Amino acid sequence: MEWKIRKARKEDENRIKELFLEMLHSVYHRQSLRGYQDGYLDKFFENRGDWICVAEANSAVIAYLAIELHREPETFIYLDDLSVSKQYRNNGIGTVLIKTAERFAEKMEIPALVLHVEKTNTAARRLYERLGYSIFGEENTRFQMIKRLG
Repeated sequence: MEWKIRKARKEDENRIKELFLEMLHSVYHRQSLRGYQDGYLDKFFENRGDWICVAEANSAVIAYLAIELHREPETFIYLDDLSVSKQYRNNGIGTVLIKTAERFAEKMEIPALVLHVEKTNTAARRLYERLGYSIFGEENTRFQMIKRLG
């Protein structure tokens, strides 16, 4: 299977919303889940430091990672949402998306990347730990994880 990584375009928004719901269903195992609020994704298409990285196969978006740049009170990259379509999981796509964000952080001289992961999502937590992220806090049902660069 061949796929490539690129920056998301506005026309990818509906597919990103579908992948977000797919991720929510796989984590929470409920059908009554809501997706992004209207307008939430706009900030990722306005070139203000926040952006979405997608994986594409056969001209279709199969995965994405939302990347937010935070500068106050500390500078870090927040990995907001990572979703890989179910049929494409376990092919290294999530790893490549995360490494793309890490390269961006290094290029921008940003010292750390932060994310949240549901405590019950052991597969995602193992992926993050394998990539060098460690737990530094808890918020209700989620762990906070960090990777310091340099």
